[in-house]
Amino acid sequence: MLILATLVAWSALTIQAQQAPQVRVQLPDEKSPVLLVLGDSLSAGYGISLAQGWVTLLQTRIEAFDLPHRVINASISGDTAAGGLSRLPRLLREHRPAVLVIELGANDGLRGFSPKRIESTLGAMVGLAQEANCRVLIVGVRLPPNYGAAYSERFQRIFVNVANKFETALSARLLDGVAERPELMQADGLHPLASAQPKLLDNVWTDLLPLLQATAPAVVQPTQR
Repeated sequence: MLILATLVAWSALTIQAQQAPQVRVQLPDEKSPVLLVLGDSLSAGYGISLAQGWVTLLQTRIEAFDLPHRVINASISGDTAAGGLSRLPRLLREHRPAVLVIELGANDGLRGFSPKRIESTLGAMVGLAQEANCRVLIVGVRLPPNYGAAYSERFQRIFVNVANKFETALSARLLDGVAERPELMQADGLHPLASAQPKLLDNVWTDLLPLLQATAPAVVQPTQR
């Protein structure tokens, strides 16, 4: 019954949230290297204002570290890995990102999709990004415990396997320190509250920062006379 209730909640949220997908640009400096976030409701700020989401907070963090990147959030609530793969070629052509954050797969897992299928789709996304000379960070999540230990373990390995195969960066636990605390989650038990968004950002930042530093244009110092 717990699994059925979770699937019903997921289906309702997907129908409601997919009505108006948009790509939102946080900072309109076209000369800056682009950081593209391709995710689902966890990155689209479901149930909270866009300004409170961890991706918007990411732009502020980047500026605080004096990095030049411009964040583009192409996340859509309810999206799956296959949905992200179908959108990625256009996004790569349009934005030419220096860094791509892939936060997808949770909805696939909630629907009980084959881990092999999810892994193959995420791998195809990473391959496309690397062909476009784009650094990639894969962001993984854990499934609710009612999905069973065997499936949850196979699901968790997806992100590790893709990162190892393509030698790309991995942030394995987006919701660590959040999902297990009901006071930080919305009533559906699936989406974090606004108060939890800084923690989500912290969970990603350590693994993302090296990619940002590696893709920041070198600053030419004036010659001393």
